[in-house]
Amino acid sequence: MQKLFIIIFISFQLLSFSQNIDSYEKPPVFIGCEDEVVDNLKVCFNTKLNTYVFENLVIPQDVKNDNYKGDVKVLFEVDKEGHIGVIYIDAVYDVLKDEVKRVFEDLPKIKPGTYNGQPTFYQYSYSIKIPLINDLVVHSVDLEEQKSIKKAIHLNAIVSNEFDSITNNISKYQGLEYSSQLNIPFTHGYYSRFDAHMNGLGTNSHTAAKPFVFEEVASYYDFQAEKASLSKGAEGWFGRKLWDEHLVQLQGEDYWFTIDPVLDLQVGKDSDADFNSTFNNTRGVYIQGGLGKKFSFSASVFESQGRFAQYYNHYAETLKAFGPDPAIIPGRGIAKRFKKDAYDYPVADAYLSYAPAKFVNIQFGHGKNFIGDGYRSLFQSDVASPHTFLKLNTKFWKIKYTNTWMWLRDVRDAVIEDKAFLTKYMANHYLSWNVSKRLNIGLFESVMWTDTNGRGFDINYLNPIIFYRAIEFESGQGSGNAIVGASAKYKWNNKVNLYGQFILDEFSLTDVKAGNKSWKNKFGYQLGAKYYDAFKIDNLMLQVEYNQVRPYVYSHNTIVNNYAHSNQPMAHLWGANFKEFIVIGRYNYERWFADAKFIFGTRGLDFNDGTDNFSYGGDVYRNYNERPFDANVKIGQGNKTKTFNAELQAGYIINPVSHLKIFANISFRDFNPEANTATTFNNSTTWFNLGVKTDLFNWYFDN
Repeated sequence: MQKLFIIIFISFQLLSFSQNIDSYEKPPVFIGCEDEVVDNLKVCFNTKLNTYVFENLVIPQDVKNDNYKGDVKVLFEVDKEGHIGVIYIDAVYDVLKDEVKRVFEDLPKIKPGTYNGQPTFYQYSYSIKIPLINDLVVHSVDLEEQKSIKKAIHLNAIVSNEFDSITNNISKYQGLEYSSQLNIPFTHGYYSRFDAHMNGLGTNSHTAAKPFVFEEVASYYDFQAEKASLSKGAEGWFGRKLWDEHLVQLQGEDYWFTIDPVLDLQVGKDSDADFNSTFNNTRGVYIQGGLGKKFSFSASVFESQGRFAQYYNHYAETLKAFGPDPAIIPGRGIAKRFKKDAYDYPVADAYLSYAPAKFVNIQFGHGKNFIGDGYRSLFQSDVASPHTFLKLNTKFWKIKYTNTWMWLRDVRDAVIEDKAFLTKYMANHYLSWNVSKRLNIGLFESVMWTDTNGRGFDINYLNPIIFYRAIEFESGQGSGNAIVGASAKYKWNNKVNLYGQFILDEFSLTDVKAGNKSWKNKFGYQLGAKYYDAFKIDNLMLQVEYNQVRPYVYSHNTIVNNYAHSNQPMAHLWGANFKEFIVIGRYNYERWFADAKFIFGTRGLDFNDGTDNFSYGGDVYRNYNERPFDANVKIGQGNKTKTFNAELQAGYIINPVSHLKIFANISFRDFNPEANTATTFNNSTTWFNLGVKTDLFNWYFDN
């Protein structure tokens, strides 16, 4: 009860604060404009002031003698009492400055502007053309102009009114996030809305390294126009916050921030489960902000309890970390027991984003990244739990170069020391090059190493342009696990593009020539295509994708150096030793959306039945030296398993600004191994869900 009271109290305070900072404003009323409606007050103010200046300003003789033609810039203020005072005048002639100052000092007192019903300061810039014409323009000072003009004002004038200036310079929120250094929350559904714009012929965009920052995408897609087209135009405070705005949005001269609640409230039914229903109950807060144009920040905190479909609960418990907690929720984190058969899993994400120059963005935070143009990635995916990262994006000419350094965890019992998880490190390079207006080529390399023998974070890997393979060789054969890869994307036309990835873990040319299908030839590839506005239906995207990874890719003879984090793969959800074919359709109309996804797979799993404990190459947490044979290694070896996943989802976007949506989802999963074991067994599940959620990240239920 105490927690409920605190939540209600905080929510009430946030609502009150938001209402105070986002309320109705009314501009100053000039003499003679008292009977005008609110929408006409600015025009009337402009007209009356122009007329007054035109009739009272006397051009000094020196200015006339020089036949001067130019402008006089005036920054003036209407204070809380309605007095009009000059802050700054910029003119070539001092006598002209004095005359303008005289005219403004003689201006009558007017009715002050109000904000939330209270009198407040208003600042304007005014340009007077010389010779005089009665067609001058008065306008409210925008943030950049105000900042540049104020540089000439004496410091004492600023300091003496510093607090009042901060209080009264709060302005109407203008959606500055859409041109900021903030990441666009990465969900496959939302990114499909602007994917076609990023992939048009002739664009110099780079679409593999995700999430994107708003400023990067804003060159190709107008977020402000999107939000405006989806706006319901609600007038009341509650209606605006529900349908069109952030709960709290505050903007000042050189800063802004927003606060939104986070919800993921679902209830569902699993046909294969003994319990009555599935559910998810997530509450949280999502904060975004910016200081100036170069620095942005974001933080989100989630408190969640959930019980999922039985197959997913089983999978979560196979990922269990050292300690009493029974599971790791895939993609989220360690979960403790909630009641008898559910989980409690708190999660926190945050990052700082800074652009010291136009071509560089630096981020440091706790979250996830993704490299690729497909639904899956064989390089780096977002299927694992959030982790600490440092990322450097450099873009120039036709190149985008992404460096990512990550701090990961091995949470298995075997590596625990003093009840602490083992730290491991990962570093990636990804170079994207637009060879032509149609063809993009990417080069990838990654290395994983661990905090063993006091090695810690190896500073050699901080070099953003060095080859990791060379560092690994110099440090010793067992010092790390390096992987290389290449990607390509070809824009067939404005509606169709083809993409692919190739990953290479280990390669033996001798064995390839021998044709013996050696275990050493550890590689995988991806082929895919996207069709935008398919069959001339606006906003319909179709996608097909094929993924194939040979056994033992991503694994290592020193398990801690495997390509994984918190008992989850860092690339494909299935690890290795699989073939997969995916068909996806996504459609949106105004606030409505619908998705369909079908996945057909063949996997090779381990038996682990006491009589056959070999590693067949699918589990990246197995030592590859535990393999049963060296030759004739092929995909599907071991306990060959056929899988089929289908998912249909439809819903409505409640608030496009906060990503709040209501949805209904039904999925079917058929899991059919050749041999049933204690951990791998035939299973068919139909799972229905209905809920409302803030859609900020991807869930993957197709394991």
